[in-house]
Amino acid sequence: MQELILGGARSGKSRLAEQLAKDSGWPVTYIATSQALDGEMSERIRQHQQSRPADWALVEEPLALADVLRREAAPGRCLLVDCLTLWLTNLLLCEDQSRLETEREALFDCLGALPGRIILVSNETGLGVVPMGELSRRYVDAAGWLHQALAQRCERVLFCIAGLPMALKGALP
Repeated sequence: MQELILGGARSGKSRLAEQLAKDSGWPVTYIATSQALDGEMSERIRQHQQSRPADWALVEEPLALADVLRREAAPGRCLLVDCLTLWLTNLLLCEDQSRLETEREALFDCLGALPGRIILVSNETGLGVVPMGELSRRYVDAAGWLHQALAQRCERVLFCIAGLPMALKGALP
């Protein structure tokens, strides 16, 4: 089962994803896409690590997400990817501008064939004002297209706001 959980910053989407992973009763592998590029992000990463169960496996991968998903997915295993928008940002900032398309297509190609449960977390960024600046607009466009394509492929899509999930596709857990 593939699930996409969308929401704004501090909407409760990561907490919801972690609860769904716990409730699966399966071994969980947390796939972190963030990079500790500054002290503030290092602190966020530390807080996330402390809040997760100690028996969860951790894979840190900022770029090659599809490779990790293929390697880690297994029947009876839950993979939680947090978060796709950081992954997208990492790819947008790559020197190799073709890497975004390559990695995005690899994700789309592998997602439907993966065994087990896959929970994808991402920030919904298209609800605010149109951003100023070329990179910000590219990011919002790329995130919107990514979310649309994943929503078509996932069995369940949830939107989280104020800690409350709403089902956009499939039933609420």
